[in-house]
Amino acid sequence: MEYKTFEPSPDLKTFIKCYWHLRVPKELPKEKQQILPDGCIEMIFNLGDDIKRYITEDKYVIQPSSFILGQISKPYFVEPTGFVDSFAVRFFPGGFSHFINRSVADLADKDTELKDIFDENNVTALELKINQASDSSERIKIIEDFLFDMLKQHVNIDDLIKSTVDTIYQTKGSIGVKKILEGNQEKRRQLERKFSKKVGLNPKQLCRIIRLQASLQSMLGDKQKKLTSVGYESEYFDQSHFIKDFKDFTGISPKEFYEDQKFLLSSVLYKKD
Repeated sequence: MEYKTFEPSPDLKTFIKCYWHLRVPKELPKEKQQILPDGCIEMIFNLGDDIKRYITEDKYVIQPSSFILGQISKPYFVEPTGFVDSFAVRFFPGGFSHFINRSVADLADKDTELKDIFDENNVTALELKINQASDSSERIKIIEDFLFDMLKQHVNIDDLIKSTVDTIYQTKGSIGVKKILEGNQEKRRQLERKFSKKVGLNPKQLCRIIRLQASLQSMLGDKQKKLTSVGYESEYFDQSHFIKDFKDFTGISPKEFYEDQKFLLSSVLYKKD
């Protein structure tokens, strides 16, 4: 399994966290994988064999060749059918909203084809270029040209949302919205009205997910580290709060996470950004 991340150009760093490219040989054993929430929306291009997304325990659909994966707020399972070759854009929370004219809350917990969001002819041309590109560097150039064109049509950066997201990331989700806004109730009401539409989550949900991600990266970076240390580093009130949050998002305890093979892909994706 090969997973690489790439930096966006300086002009897009406000919106894009990274680009990533995942390749998994056809010969490796495949099984259903649970993808964990990270607070980000992604634009994904499937360049390899089909990938199943389960809509129930047994029923599935085939993911589109290009789509937006919205915010994940409930269990989300995928299963490769063969060779995996995926290229994607990972947007910061709120970042994708600047490229479209609709609420990103409508995109949550599903795969939305790019042609249902952008002009179909533009998407067809984009898919062809992405598929024909020789490497990730060329794909990044292609997708950035596309995004710059979209950005010109939708320039409207909300300072309140951006500053809140930046603070949540800087504190690794350990800060409350009340503290961020220093008790300003008017700003808080204004933020909560806009946040879900632009980010796809409310501020408290994003804090919990970002803190979970910090915990996961700490765990995956040193599997010998004691879970009490992980919870302390992530500024949970106590061990029981850490375990509860972990179970709410994964369905299992932090200790069980290491052994559960359905989280193998998430372990690779979230070990680094």
